[in-house]
Order: sequence, then structure tokens, then C-alpha cells
Amino acid sequence: MSVARKTVQAHGYSALSFRDLAAEVGIKSASVHYHFPTKGDLGAAIARRYTEDGIAYIGELMANYKDQRSCMKKYTDIFRAALVDDNRMCLCGIMSAEREDLPPEVSLEVDRFHEVNIDWIASLLSLENPDPKQKKAIRHRALGIFAAIGGAQLLARGQNNVAVYDEVLDSYRAAGLMP
Repeated sequence: MSVARKTVQAHGYSALSFRDLAAEVGIKSASVHYHFPTKGDLGAAIARRYTEDGIAYIGELMANYKDQRSCMKKYTDIFRAALVDDNRMCLCGIMSAEREDLPPEVSLEVDRFHEVNIDWIASLLSLENPDPKQKKAIRHRALGIFAAIGGAQLLARGQNNVAVYDEVLDSYRAAGLMP
């Protein structure tokens, strides 16, 4: 599954091939099909694991970093790490670009990833302003921050330059748009 994840992060869901995956890990294609009868099953499993790993990571952030700025910096660092790893993208970010070609079960997992992340950012922002009347405004800001991170990653990947990611996020922080 980790080889399949890295393939998708580098080339997109459409590049995922049972034959190539099997050759990469040294097994027969039939063995991959045994565990994942369809490409959609494999894609959904990869996205589900990616989301679960992300949930564990952001849970640790809230437990270990009490101030928003440090917590958000560690959060954005995980997206940066994908770029450092051979100019890869966030798995669900790159899959989102192929939305029209994704099976429903994969789209469902991609949507779940987005919701988990937007909810987490909103909860982080709520530490600053816990007023329940601001819940909708905080959610909108969280959506904007999540989109900014994804956009920064896409720009940096397009230029094959992780410094672009850093520059974009630094500009958002300097403008007060992101903790």
C-alpha cells in the first residue's frame, strides 16, 4: 500500500497499475487482486489509510503543541514533507484533481480526508475564538487555510521548488491569514 500511495502522490490515481505495483513489490498481479479486487478498492484503501494516519498525526499535534502557531507550523510541515519526498503531492489533493475519473468509493475517502482536515483547522482556530456564534466564520477561515496549503503545494510542485511553498505560507502568516 505504501508503494501504491507513493505512485499516486507522484503521478496521480490514473497511473496506478496492478501490474506495475506487483512488479515493484516483487509479487504477482493476482496477489494484489486477491486483496483488492478492483482499482477502486485499492484507491479507497490507500486514501482511508492516508486519512487515518493524518488523524493520528493531527491528534498528536493538539496534544503536544498548545499554541496555534507551532501547531499550524507542524501541520503544514507534513504537506511540505511530501514535496521534499521527490516532489510529491498530498495524496488526496492529487486525487481531487482527478475527481471525474475516481470511483465513488475513492471519492468518498478523499472527501473524508478534506473534512477531517478542515474540521481540525477549525478546532485549532477555535482555541483563539471559542465563541459558538463564530463557528461558521471559523469554518470558512479553516476552509480558506486548507485551500491555501493545497494551493501552495501545487505551485511548489509545478515549479519543482519547495521554497515556493515556504514563501507562500510565510506570506499568509505575515498577513495574519494563518496562525
